[in-house]
Amino acid sequence: SFLYPGAKFTPPYEVANSVRLNGADSPRLHKTQSAGNRRTFTISWWMKRSALSASQSIIGSDPDASHGNNYFILDFNSSDQLDINGYESGATLRLITNRVFRDVSAWYHFVVAVDTTQGTAANRVRLYVNGTEETSFGTETDPSQNYETKVNENTNIFNIGGRSGAYVNGYMAEICFIDGSQLTASSFGEFDDDSPTIWKPKDVSGLTFGTNGFYLDFEDSSNLGNDVNGGTDLTEVNLAA
Repeated sequence: SFLYPGAKFTPPYEVANSVRLNGADSPRLHKTQSAGNRRTFTISWWMKRSALSASQSIIGSDPDASHGNNYFILDFNSSDQLDINGYESGATLRLITNRVFRDVSAWYHFVVAVDTTQGTAANRVRLYVNGTEETSFGTETDPSQNYETKVNENTNIFNIGGRSGAYVNGYMAEICFIDGSQLTASSFGEFDDDSPTIWKPKDVSGLTFGTNGFYLDFEDSSNLGNDVNGGTDLTEVNLAA
């Protein structure tokens, strides 16, 4: 057991729940978007992988959730690299990490923070992994200044967990979508005081999520798509746990 002596020690923040995604079941969560900020937003999620060497669509936004055309998607590719891909009549935004993500025993934390109004091209899409900004990309096509992504486009589908032929195998937790702000990883986690190489989650409930922002904590097993921020819940497809 642990003792927390008054105000001298703050108990660590614990994430109690996650959602399990079995790719063979074609699982996903989705909802239709309303118009919001298409230039500035942040997506944060924790993830533990269970299968490698196959394309897996983690999070995306497009007209019909098929990612056939005109989309913004975050994928693992078949080489286990993270692929940030914005497509509209050609590749307008593309970042593919040199780093690969193959540790199926570990939880990774990812933050994709977008602000295409930034004057410096490399600052328009920023990726953080376990609290540290990722700057090594095998492919790097930065969006043009003030480029409008497909995220927050009216009537587009926000999709979590997969698409046809590219579903996630693994676990996801603490999924946050921040509408209107480009945040850093420190808004969602912190390094441990005693073990400073260990990145751990922190309470995100006090963040400003914006007009279309949402927060999924998966604490309600009867409603896994529950938006704890109070917005429209996401619809569950082929999710059981």
